[in-house]
This record gives sequence, structure tokens and C-alpha cells, in this order.
Amino acid sequence: MNTSYIKVGALESESIYIFREVVAQFEKPVLLFSGGKDSITLVRLAQKAFYPAKIPFPLLHIDTGHNFPETIKFRDRLAEELGVELIVRNVQDTINSGKVKEEIGKYASRNGLQTATLLDAIEEFGFDACVGGARRDEEKARAKERIFSVRDDFGQWDEKNQRPELFDMLNGRIALGQNVRVFPISNWTELDVWSYIQKEKIEIPSIYFAHKRETFIRDGLIWSANDDIVFREKDEEVKERIVRFRTVGDMSCTAAVLSKAENIETVVKEIRTSTISERGARIDDKRSEAAMEKRKQQGYF
Repeated sequence: MNTSYIKVGALESESIYIFREVVAQFEKPVLLFSGGKDSITLVRLAQKAFYPAKIPFPLLHIDTGHNFPETIKFRDRLAEELGVELIVRNVQDTINSGKVKEEIGKYASRNGLQTATLLDAIEEFGFDACVGGARRDEEKARAKERIFSVRDDFGQWDEKNQRPELFDMLNGRIALGQNVRVFPISNWTELDVWSYIQKEKIEIPSIYFAHKRETFIRDGLIWSANDDIVFREKDEEVKERIVRFRTVGDMSCTAAVLSKAENIETVVKEIRTSTISERGARIDDKRSEAAMEKRKQQGYF
């Protein structure tokens, strides 16, 4: 038997246990859904955790308005097929309200602006547990997270004041105003996620596979030129390349990689030999040495 399948089988059992603990310990959980591979994996795990019943909580997408169209179409279709409630809250509405200010310039992005929209949505619906697809192997700030990660009544995270999680004992007790971010695939790697997608034959957006795309090069990274969202200098030449995306965040901060991987099997092979991290193509992580940690402290996913 494929050893990767044995490993993801054990990881699947752990994640299902976490999902069941969430429903047992919290009154109003929600699954943070982006339409990316990690949140799609969470949906499959939730299906298995509560089968034959439907997923017992809604999906919440914080839409920057700058998402890849392929991802949005997939998001809507999946929610309809599953018969699960999909809640969408838009960063544009938060900008219009004056709570956050649109960035301008060469490296402008709405990625960090999602935090205010998310915190507003948590307050609006009274969610006490937000399930997300973050993994410890993604970035060093992610590695500091517990599976049940408590946020204060301002949505803030204190990396120095976290609960121990010994022997998989998950403590969901929270004070009034607090909420918890839950990470069921925290112990998975990028390769584990892809191996699971391969094993389960899970459908994912086409953007994850090699395709021809109008692109341009900036700072050694490949950016999509198919839209008016990504800022481009007049001298930055547009050229058609065969690329795919390893992560599908906000278009303004998510670069592509050259690739010929057209299916799950070739993607898995490509990742096994890759020397670049998954988030190496996310420019928002490069703003400072502690960019992710600062965003998380403010209430980011």
C-alpha cells in the first residue's frame, strides 16, 4: 500500500476527531472557506465526520473582491452541490464603511484587509469557533498555533499565552467575548493535502493545474495579467506562459509557478521535488520578517 495513503489515513482520523470535538464543545461553529485546496480538504473531512448527516455548520468566505474567478465559481458550485449554507462577506463593504483603507501602489493588496471583515462577521453571527485550513508547515507563525487557538474579545492572538494540548486533550472553554480558531489539518503538510486529494479523488479548481495564462515578471515572481487587479508597470512585458498556482489567495499577492503538472499525479510528483515553499509565491508574507505573525495578532486567519 502507498505509504503516503497510510499517513494521510492517520491524519484523517485525527482531523475527524477534531471536527467532532468542535461540534461537541461549541455552540456556533463555522468553517472558513476560500475555495482553495486546504478548505476543500476541510469540507471533505467534515463530510466524513458527520456522515450520513449534512455538515452541521455553515461555510464563511471573506471575499476580497480580488479572488481568482475560477475559485469563486468552484466555491458557489460546491456549496450548492453539498446543500450547505454559504455566507459571503465582502471586503469592499468594509472599505466603503471607512473601517479600512484601500492600499494603493505597486504592492497594494486587500489580503490584510480581510481581518476587519472577518471580525465583523464573527460578531454579526456570534460564531464561537472558526475552523480554518492553516497548517504548521506553511509559515513559522503558523507553527506556533495550537489546534484550538483562543482569540480575545478584540479577535487578537497572543502567541505567548496559549493553552497546552497534551495527549490530544482539546480545551474549548472560553470566556464571554472570546472565540477560538480551530485548525484540524494543522499537522498536515502540503504533500499530505495533495496525497489526500489524490486518494479521495477530490475535485479542485482548475487553477491548481498547468494552464496557459497571460503573465508578467516582477521581483522574480510570475503574476497574472488577465485582469485589472494586479498593478503592472508599463514596461513590465506581458507574455503567455504555462503556469499553475500552488496557493489561491488574493490575486494581488499570489504569484504563479512555471509548471507542466496537468493532473493530481504530476502535481504530487512536482511537490516532492520542489525546493520552494508553498507560500514562497505569496508576496504578502515578504513585507517583513514577521508579516504573518503581525497579521495573526490582529485577528487574521
